[in-house]
Amino acid sequence: QLEDSGGGLVQAGASLRLSCAASERTFSSYAIGWFRQAPGKERECVAYIGWSAMNTNFADSVKDRFTISRDNDKNTAYLQMNRLKPEVTALYFCAAKYYRPRHVPGEYAYWGQGTQVPVSS
Repeated sequence: QLEDSGGGLVQAGASLRLSCAASERTFSSYAIGWFRQAPGKERECVAYIGWSAMNTNFADSVKDRFTISRDNDKNTAYLQMNRLKPEVTALYFCAAKYYRPRHVPGEYAYWGQGTQVPVSS
């Protein structure tokens, strides 16, 4: 079970750190993806990280502003979002899957409930 948190209304240019906490001790076995879904749009992958944190990837639109990390001792993954822009306003989800991380939402078996990130201009 995943619980994502850390969202909230911010102004453009601000930073936020989203957290994804897992209740399972097998958290370190999972690849973690962060996804977002804006109203009327499909869910898209923002970033993902492999179980060892060596394998990370970012969407082109965020790669110079977002970082992803994980602390397996705390069963938690993070998405640090800097210099936020209004166009990134969306509901953000973390998700977990076995094996290699990928950008395809359908490959992820476990999902958080989502945390809203509204960015005002």
